Amino acid sequence: MSFGVLYVDDEINNLNSFKAAFRRDFNIHVAQSAREGRKILDTNEIGVIITDQRMPGMTGIEFLESILTVYPDTIRILLTGFSDMNAVMDAINRGQVYKYLVKPWQNDELKLYIQNALEIYQLRKENKELAHKLQLANIELEMLHRSRS
Repeated sequence: MSFGVLYVDDEINNLNSFKAAFRRDFNIHVAQSAREGRKILDTNEIGVIITDQRMPGMTGIEFLESILTVYPDTIRILLTGFSDMNAVMDAINRGQVYKYLVKPWQNDELKLYIQNALEIYQLRKENKELAHKLQLANIELEMLHRSRS
């Protein structure tokens, strides 16, 4: 798949581990802050965003919430070292998160979640394209009907 996977985490060791674990399977982008992550989103087609929750400046949930209107179809995964029920609820309600995972991740499990998330992203994209084509076909049919009346 040509869609990218973006991992945002302020810990460089986590970014390096993620990239090493998944670079053969996915088009990986990493960012050490929400600001860097936003720049990557603005210049690449990202299908899945994985972000750490606890980062300086902006939490993962705040980051996901901030990009929701611009990138509504991107699948969002929150990855954190802490099990915090309020963060879970915020992630679901505010950030519209697909999965909430606790560090350390298991490579096989995370790989499966990323694959599934990319498939969902692809299906959303195809669905939008088909809906647009249907809309155009309906307009053409309406114009044809009017021209014959």
